[in-house]
Amino acid sequence: MSIIPAERSPARVLAAVLCSLLVLAFPACSDSSSTPSGESAPTTDASGVQVPPDLDQGFTATLEQRAIALLNRDRETFVTGIDHADPGFVTAQSSYFDNLAQLPLRRFDYDLDRSSMVREDDQYWVVVEVTMQLQGFDPHPVVTRDRFRFAPTEDARYVISSVTDPEWEAANDQQKQPWDMVPVQARTRPGVLGIFDESSVAAAEPLMDSIARSIGDVSASVPYDWRRSVVFYALSNTKFLASLDDLPGGDPEKLDGVAFPVMAGDEEGRVVATRFALHPSMLGQPGTERDRLIRHELTHVALGQRDDRAPAWLSEGIAEWVSVQPLAPELRRLPQDALVEAEAGVRGMPGDGTFNDGDSSAHYGISWWACEYLVAGFGRESLWRLLEELDRPAANQDAVLDSLFGLTSRMLARRGAKMMINGYDPDFLTPDPTVTSPVTPTGEPTEPGTTVSP
Repeated sequence: MSIIPAERSPARVLAAVLCSLLVLAFPACSDSSSTPSGESAPTTDASGVQVPPDLDQGFTATLEQRAIALLNRDRETFVTGIDHADPGFVTAQSSYFDNLAQLPLRRFDYDLDRSSMVREDDQYWVVVEVTMQLQGFDPHPVVTRDRFRFAPTEDARYVISSVTDPEWEAANDQQKQPWDMVPVQARTRPGVLGIFDESSVAAAEPLMDSIARSIGDVSASVPYDWRRSVVFYALSNTKFLASLDDLPGGDPEKLDGVAFPVMAGDEEGRVVATRFALHPSMLGQPGTERDRLIRHELTHVALGQRDDRAPAWLSEGIAEWVSVQPLAPELRRLPQDALVEAEAGVRGMPGDGTFNDGDSSAHYGISWWACEYLVAGFGRESLWRLLEELDRPAANQDAVLDSLFGLTSRMLARRGAKMMINGYDPDFLTPDPTVTSPVTPTGEPTEPGTTVSP
């Protein structure tokens, strides 16, 4: 973990604490795959051929038996459908069964990709479509793809001998979920499904309490209908975070949390739901800062796809603004580098391409206070009007800001920054005795020669 800068509370310096470096929700994660194990990749060509009818029938029977066994939590039937030649594979599959037995499965089934068969000696690799829906959390099934190997048995059946082909998974941009990768411990309560491991599960109860409370807090600020439920991952290492495609900033050790979608797997690229994962360091950090981080990530969950086309600064600024609403003003901490950037003079809102670079915590602060400025001058509804307008295809940021508020993005960035300074370092804005500083109706000092509509 990098060295964390000190934070400030309004008008006074606070002790150094963990900086909540909240992270951009993914625009589109790849599909997850379906099962764990550690077998090696096949050595055959990856080109596929049509599955012959007799093999189709045998593979399909095995997959149907496996799906029913998982839905019914029937271990005995499940193990009859796997190859027992490799003890390590049996152990990994037993762990996978235990993982899924803890999940509230509403639907689980498989479908062969009948044009994908590759023969390897007397065994066959085939791509499989996996459909999985969590009761109470996924409004529609999550559909992913994986590659299974089938082996013949002496009684003329086919059993699964591998579910891991790293080369194929990498080439097809597959994303596994924690229950596909490691033994997990699931905890549930109304509206909350937490996925832990053996080393992190001790933190489950206070974390589940925080998330349950935060769902209500976020619902009080976000005016849209949403399911008010969430699946989150709280593991003891960063392996899952590191596996996410297009990870904001590229380094899981610099993140406190990240929100990401799970997909329907159709041509339209529909998002089924948004989930989030926490960095292990947050598990032992109960209190104000962790609750604030959770509210931030839950805001992304609540917004879902409503901010997919909006600029990063607005999506993240809104999430930060929502996250601090339950806090008294004196508890709304700000990363020190955000104040430094504001006092140095901002030139505009952070761009999408550089939002999560080395200045990311400053960008979060600037974005948050741009939202604070809009709320102070134009009311809470201004955030949602702006979000809706900027989430339209080909929306022009400055044109929308001008039509709604008479502002450019540069003006918004500078005025939000001045409002931030006024709250956190008011001495910086003490005017020279020979210079007058116009003040808006909201009490925010304006730029020379400019005015702000209320």
